[in-house]
Order: sequence, then structure tokens, then C-alpha cells
Amino acid sequence: MAKVKKAIIPAAGLGTRFLPATKTVPKEMLTIVDAPIIFYVVEEAVKAGIEDIILIAGRGKHAIEDFFDTSYELEDKLAKDGKEKLLERLTKIREMVNIISIRQKHALGLGHAVHCGLPIVGKEPFAVLLGDEITMGFHGEPNVTAQLVKSFEETNTSTISIMKVPDEDVSKYGIAEVEEQSSGFFKVTSLVEKPKAHETTSRWALPGRYVFDNSIMDILNEAKPSLNGEIQLTDSMKVLCQQRGLNAMTFSAQRYDAGDKLGYLQANIELALQNPELSEGLKSYILQLVKRLK
Repeated sequence: MAKVKKAIIPAAGLGTRFLPATKTVPKEMLTIVDAPIIFYVVEEAVKAGIEDIILIAGRGKHAIEDFFDTSYELEDKLAKDGKEKLLERLTKIREMVNIISIRQKHALGLGHAVHCGLPIVGKEPFAVLLGDEITMGFHGEPNVTAQLVKSFEETNTSTISIMKVPDEDVSKYGIAEVEEQSSGFFKVTSLVEKPKAHETTSRWALPGRYVFDNSIMDILNEAKPSLNGEIQLTDSMKVLCQQRGLNAMTFSAQRYDAGDKLGYLQANIELALQNPELSEGLKSYILQLVKRLK
């Protein structure tokens, strides 16, 4: 049975924020409590047993690559800023995995970004973790990627994560149409990218965690642009579920869309509440704030 040891993290199609006006800071490098968004994503992959992490980076994303490189300047700055714990976490990641960066020369969509990882992935199965989506388990359960890896290695079938969304959010996501096989485990019958609510009966959305067998690369190689003139990953996943089968799983971890303003704020608050240095003070502030808002 093939083991999943590689992961692709596309960071190419996301926006930037200007800090200051003459420089761009990739959204994935914005800080959640005390670490960049991308750091939490990489940590999740590492905890799932991934050994090779392939960053797919577009123009202006060199800050992501620099962060994971061995750098005296960065380490010195983290130490001077009192971020020894972050430095320890970063050093541990550097020792446990290979960070490989591939440039996506043209922003042609998520499907194209994933296909850019082919030279490193080769014929092996691989995970995909979107670079601005954070999933965190707070009660000792395995993380979302680890659950998908386990399912793939047991069934030898590509497996994706899904979550239920309300009608008004259907058009924001790729949607999986599924048949339940057991509690929390489904067979995918079809997929559609960002449909209107009346165009599908499914409310199962794709939150950005996948594990694929390598046949998806052959499908992506033949894929044509569709929605917004981009090569959509969901189009190739639809072909995959017809040709090879595709499973889906729900998850109990907390998920934050850190590329969204509200999701970014929520992630900061909830992860700060898990931080021993911040939790009591923040909790007290929130309780006082609630009283003021009544």
C-alpha cells in the first residue's frame, strides 16, 4: 500500500496586503497570534507524516520561501523579539521535512497550481493543503490531513474533506455531491465549482484538504480552463471520481478561512484562547466586551 509522504501547498492564487505601500506581504505570511498562516498549514502536514512539502508560489511570494530557509537574520530577529517558542517550532520543521519551492509562472487556477507539483510528486500519492485554510484539533484528535492520509492508505482511494454549509455560502465553494457509506464517510458522485444554491441539492463544501492518488495528475494534464478562465481542480476531481472513485470525510477539527477577513479575526481569537500566555487576559476582555455589547 502506497504511503502518503508528499504534500502540495498552493500559495500562488491568493491576494496580498501592502505593508508598507512599496512592499507586498503575501496573505499566507500574515500572523495568527505568533506565527504566519502558512506555518500552521505546514505544521499540519508534518503532523500527518508528510516528509516533502512542495510550495507552489507565484510572483511576490518569496517571503514564504525565505521564512522556511535557514536564515541567521530571521532566527536572530525571532530571538530578539522573544519568539523562542516559534523558533523552536520552525527549527523542528526544518529538521523533519524537506521544503521545496516551485514557481507558478502564470496564475491559471488551483488545478494548474497542483499540476505544477508533478516534477516532485512523480508517481506517488500526495496531499493538497490550501495555503490560507487553517484546521486545528483542540481535543487531541488527529488533524484533518492525518485523517485523510489514514483513509487513503486503508482504501487506496483518493479522499477529500467536506463540510456542511448554509444555502447562502454554496456559491463560495466547490461542492461535492455524495452518497453516505457510513457515519461521516461518503462516496463522491460528482462535483461542481461554485454553483448557485438552486443548481445542486448538496450542501457539502470543499474546505481545502485533499489526498490524491497520482492519476489526478494525468487528468490535470488534459484539463481545459473553465470557470473564470482557470483550470479548476474540481473539474479534474469530477473525472477522477468517475474513473477511479473518490471518497469524502467530515471532520471535527475547527476550520478557519484565514484568507477571509472574518475568518482571519476568528482564527486569531480562538488560537489566542488556546495560548497559555494570552488565554486568561483575552477571556477576561471578551467577557467585558460582551457586557458592553448587550
